[in-house]
Amino acid sequence: MLLVLVLSLAFMHNAVYGSISCYDDFGQPVDWFIVYKLPKSYHSSAVEGMRYMYQDGRTQGWVQGRSLMNSTEGAVGRTLNQLYQEAADRQWEEEMAYVLYNDEPPNENSSGSKGHTKGVILLDRTQGFWLLHSTPHFPPRLDEKEYAWPHTALIYGQSFVCVTYPYSQFKAIGNQLLFTEPDVYDYRVQGAFAQDLPALLNASEGQHVEEEPWNSRVTLTSLRGKEFVSFAKSGFFGDDLYSGWLAQALATDLYVEFWVKSRGILASNCSGQFNVYNVEQLAFRDPATPFFSTKDHSKWCVGTERDPGWACVGDMNRNHAEEHRGGGTLCCRDFAIWKSFHSLVQNYTACDTTGYGL
Repeated sequence: MLLVLVLSLAFMHNAVYGSISCYDDFGQPVDWFIVYKLPKSYHSSAVEGMRYMYQDGRTQGWVQGRSLMNSTEGAVGRTLNQLYQEAADRQWEEEMAYVLYNDEPPNENSSGSKGHTKGVILLDRTQGFWLLHSTPHFPPRLDEKEYAWPHTALIYGQSFVCVTYPYSQFKAIGNQLLFTEPDVYDYRVQGAFAQDLPALLNASEGQHVEEEPWNSRVTLTSLRGKEFVSFAKSGFFGDDLYSGWLAQALATDLYVEFWVKSRGILASNCSGQFNVYNVEQLAFRDPATPFFSTKDHSKWCVGTERDPGWACVGDMNRNHAEEHRGGGTLCCRDFAIWKSFHSLVQNYTACDTTGYGL
């Protein structure tokens, strides 16, 4: 009887994880992962612009990526390659749905009228993943038929968070996209998916919220039961995601890393109960990789040492224009994740514009 029970449990595990999932560098399905693509120095090779750091629940912090961003042997490549591989083998209308969105789509001009948001959703009738990232012109459309890394994304740092969710959670995820107003450049949400997940279909077709409230906070539970909090705002929210909402909602001061080369950058903000500080300089310790925010296109924030716990990865900058664009972030209260991001912050701008070291 014990043998039968063990075999049954193993079958159930394989059945669930035979479905769509985030994958790690070893090709194993994981509940979630975070990837940080490292910046490339000016005189280094293209290969140096595709190295990355990786973490999931097993690593308990950053480890060096085992592959390159352009390879389907790496976590991001393995995860997204499901989209291109499975498309040829399954009946899309019946068995899978996907949504690709990016405010700078592949081979297209940027759309300033849509949300400043980038991501990939892929699911079957059992489960799927939601990948939020910061990389322009990525990933390729499905008709490109293979995974690829854009040559435009070699120089700067980029961030990724992937979470595997049960099917039931994609109803709420679709609703969040109605707030963020994504520029969807490729999608397929048909049949039972369209019936079960109308918000996901509507967001894919360009619909968005048209009345208050202009922001939405929802707790999403991963396949393995880990809680993530999704924050999504409409362009009509009219304020900075971080100082206008997130810091107060999480009840913590925040260090925020974002693209500082955009126009109208917002200064560090100490006007509310909780402060928001712009990060200036970062460093990974192993391998030793220091760099300035001017070399980084990633978008994340982390609670300060006053309240260890919260860390978020998303797709919004701190500038005047994005106060009036949709977008969001995905947060988790996890000490190991918090520690991994907090350790990166080497310098930030205080509210009097003086650079302070940690």
